[in-house]
Amino acid sequence: MNMTSISHESREEKVSWTFLTNHSHVLVCLARNPDLRLRDLSWKVGITERAIQRIVNDLEDARVIHRIKEGRRNRYEVNLDAVMRHPVEGQVPIRQVISPILAMPESN
Repeated sequence: MNMTSISHESREEKVSWTFLTNHSHVLVCLARNPDLRLRDLSWKVGITERAIQRIVNDLEDARVIHRIKEGRRNRYEVNLDAVMRHPVEGQVPIRQVISPILAMPESN
C-alpha cells in the first residue's frame, strides 16, 4: 500500500460531517428508488431505522414526499417542486438541489 492510499483512508475515517443532511440523503435515496424499505434506507444512509422513520415523517408532513401504500409495502413519491425550507436557500425548488446528484451513478 502506498502513502497516498494510506492518507486517503485515514481522511475517510475522520469524516464526521457531510454537506447534505440526513433528510437530504433520505430524499435522494427515495427519488432514486421509491420502493426502498425503511430498513434498506437505514443501511444506505447509515443511521438507525427509527431515525429514518422520523425523517420520513418529517418529509411527509412537509409535503416533500407522499407515501403510497401498496399491500404491505410503501412506495414514495418525491415532490421535486417543493421548495427548500431554510431562509438561506430562499425559494429554491428541491429539484435544483438534488438533480445533479440524481444524474450521477448511484454509489454503494
